[in-house]
Formats: sequence, C-alpha cells, structure tokens
Amino acid sequence: MDWKLELVSIPVTDVDRAKAFYVNQVGFNADHDHQVNDALRFVQLTPPGSACSVVLGTGITDMEPGSQRGVQVVVEDVEAARQHLIGNGVAASEVDVQPWGSFVTFSDPDGNTWALQQLPAR
Repeated sequence: MDWKLELVSIPVTDVDRAKAFYVNQVGFNADHDHQVNDALRFVQLTPPGSACSVVLGTGITDMEPGSQRGVQVVVEDVEAARQHLIGNGVAASEVDVQPWGSFVTFSDPDGNTWALQQLPAR
C-alpha cells in the first residue's frame, strides 16, 4: 500500500501576501484559490515538479502563523535555486555543504522556515 504525502499546511497571517510570496518570489504554481465562506479560504500551491503541495488560507489550520519549521524541498542545483530566490528578493542563506547534501534555508514573511536540499552525488 502506498502512502503519499500530498498536502502540507503553512500557517500565515495574510493569505494574499503569502500567496504572492510563494508564487511571485519563490516560484510555486498557484493551483487553487477558493473562498468557501467567510471563515474558510483554501489556497493550494505546488513547487515546480513536486507531487506534494502546500495549503494556506483562513480556517485551514490551528497552527500559529510562522510556526511551520523545516519543510524541505529537494532541488537539482541548490546554488541555482538560491540565486533564483535572491533574484526575486527572498533572503536566502549561504549554501551549507554537508556529507548528506547541500542546503539553503529561507523563511516566508510570517517566519515559516524552508530548507532546499541538493542530494550528494551517489
């Protein structure tokens, strides 16, 4: 039986600001943006090439905005990904090279943290 991780909640304070950050600066695809009612808005975004999406909105999660830590995305070229982020105004860390991969970290406007990992050559 397959168990597929397909959706991760990202708690934010301002849905429009967060959507603009993830789409316009980070480069995620905007899949859905649906206002169900006054208390529920569902915004689904997907990193390019990913089978897993993120959801943000109102009425989505009871996590405090900025409390999501360490969501990790694997990229082919971490330096190119870092340059993409910096070129779009995202503060990104220097590349941290470890035996298990090379990493770049960044945060969204609410302080949710992300790690980009380039896997080591096998």
